[in-house]
Order: sequence, then structure tokens, then C-alpha cells
Amino acid sequence: MSTSPVYRTDLETLPLLSRGKVRDIYDLGDSILIVATDRISAFDVVMPTPIPNKGKILTQLSAFWFDFFKDLTPHHLISTDVRSFPESCAPYGDILEGRSMWVKKAKPLPVECIVRGYLVGSGWKDYRKTGAVCGIALPPGLRQAERLPEPLFTPSTKAAEGAHDENISFEQMSRLIGAAPAARVRDLSLEIYKRGAAYALEKGIILADTKLEFGFLDGELLLIDEVLTPDSSRFWPADRYRVGENPESFDKQYLRDYLVDSGWKDSDPPPELPPEVVENTTARYLEALERLTGRGLA
Repeated sequence: MSTSPVYRTDLETLPLLSRGKVRDIYDLGDSILIVATDRISAFDVVMPTPIPNKGKILTQLSAFWFDFFKDLTPHHLISTDVRSFPESCAPYGDILEGRSMWVKKAKPLPVECIVRGYLVGSGWKDYRKTGAVCGIALPPGLRQAERLPEPLFTPSTKAAEGAHDENISFEQMSRLIGAAPAARVRDLSLEIYKRGAAYALEKGIILADTKLEFGFLDGELLLIDEVLTPDSSRFWPADRYRVGENPESFDKQYLRDYLVDSGWKDSDPPPELPPEVVENTTARYLEALERLTGRGLA
């Protein structure tokens, strides 16, 4: 089994479908291989320094949540056991072990499904300027990191590489994918968030917000990509949460804060990360895994 950080995969005999900020995706014919590397991005910029075992943590957490939500919605995961993968993957077993998912080939929806349970990040900035989040009006007087009266569904478009996602209204989303699918993914996203947040709180973690993705296969709506990971969600330690403050986190918000404090701007070349930032980021991801699943890194 490979123990070195994996920044990029080049599985030469498998057709590369796409290379995202974190995932390398390969075409297996009627299915897909998703490999979670140890790359990390912040402000839509991929850093040049890997975070050791990050891809394995993301894969293990997603597999946990796909199973957790299986009674609520079907999903695209077939297996994370490399021994069960198609024969064409066998030459790359050492690289794939622990960081890859064999999944059904669904057609992704052209939207990202974001659920916000707390007033933080871009939502907090939006609220301070407009009294609303993504056009949804909120009561006056709310403070930073305050729990919202009800979770908000705020979809966005999927931007092309190098660009930023754009928030859209539910009505725009309905025009884009159809009224019935839009209502279905909104309701599913909110229910996934609520169930996931309730479970996480039992483990001492506040799930502040999350981003979900869905796709269609043979007319069936599937939960796809990753689910409630530190890359797609904000996780806060419940015992150190304070309204009015920027909370500590188990996710890459720590990295974002470091970059802001360092004076780096997303128009600058991405910097190499110092060893202590790499170590602290790794520790946060690992603690999220251990708290949520009750298990360490497999």
C-alpha cells in the first residue's frame, strides 16, 4: 500500500475523464473510477503542497455517509474495495488503495446544492451588506456564526475551471433543470443536511453548511461525488463554538484563514505551505473522521 502523499495520478491505461481540484476521474466504460488525491484548494486555487492522507480521509468519510443516507436516497457508490474493482484497475492497486471509489456513471446536474445552517463565510458577508443570504431575506440583528432560524437552500452554478461558482435562485435552478427535479434535490439536500447535522452534533461537531451533488442514471436521481466531508462542509467543534466569533474548524477553513493572515491573494501564485500548516490541516481532517465515524484512518 502506498504511504507517500499522492498529488496527481497518471493511470496510463485508463482514460482520464477529468482532473478536478482534488479528484482524478477515469472512465471505466459503463462506470467511473474516482481517485481522491492529497491536493487541497482554497478560494478555488489548488495549493502546490499536498496534505498527507487527505484523499483517504475524504474517501472514508464519503463511504460512511453514503451508507448512512442509503434509506433516504440511492447513491452512485459501488465499492471502495480495490479488490472488487474492474480488472483494468488491478495494475494500480497500491495507488488506489484507500483513496478511490468505483461508482455508477450518472449524469451530474449542472448545479451544486448548498445548504447553510449558520450565518458564516460568504453568507455572513452577504447578510451584512443586504440583510439577506443569496437573496433570501433574514431577520435583522443576527450575528456572525449564529444558527439560522431554518437551514437555507442556496444553489449555485458549476463554474468552468479557474472561475468562481455563481449563486442562483431556486427559480433559476428550476428553469435550468426542471421544476420537479429542482424541488426533489432541494428537499433531499435539506433533509440530508438536517439528518447529518443532528448526527454530527451527537459526536460533538456542528455542521455549519455543506455542498451536495446529484446526478441522473436511467431516470433515477442519485446522490453523487462526495458527502459531508471537510472539503465540502464546515465542521466546528461544538464545545468551542461561540456566536459572534469566527469558529475553529475541522475543515479547510483553517487553511483559508492562514492564507488571508499571510496576505496572500487568489490572484497571486499559490504558495508552498509550511510544515506546521500541513500538519495542523491533516490533524483537523483526521479528527473529523475519527469523531464522525468512530474509527481512525483505515
